[in-house]
Amino acid sequence: MKKNAKNKGQKSKQLTKAEEQVMKVLWKLEKAFIKEIIADIPVAPGKNKPAYSTVSTIVRLLEEKGFVTHQTFGNTYRYEPLVKKEEYTSFWLDRFMTDYFGGSFARLASFFAKDKNVDISDIEDILEDIDKNLKQKNDDERKK
Repeated sequence: MKKNAKNKGQKSKQLTKAEEQVMKVLWKLEKAFIKEIIADIPVAPGKNKPAYSTVSTIVRLLEEKGFVTHQTFGNTYRYEPLVKKEEYTSFWLDRFMTDYFGGSFARLASFFAKDKNVDISDIEDILEDIDKNLKQKNDDERKK
């Protein structure tokens, strides 16, 4: 069983839509063979599952980008994520906020409050979550 780990600079690389779809399956399954990935890929009504060779190519690209590694079992591979979903989500959100809101969370929140008619109770829930997270962060820093 050989483990291949190319974990170079994945934080700076954005995923394509197809790569992100495969990563979502791998994050859910944790470890999977290509056939298992294909079986778990959601498809729109009337559409077919992607071809084995297509998914295999996407997974190899993800491995080159440092998002995925594999274990060898004879002549087949089982893949697993090297990058946690939370880590990529944080990277993606930071990039989104920078590209569209000048890096300002206040602008992002204001946009959603105006554009999506956010209810006052939703805003209160968000503020409570922020307060709770800040308290947890402060507690964690004091313990260090």
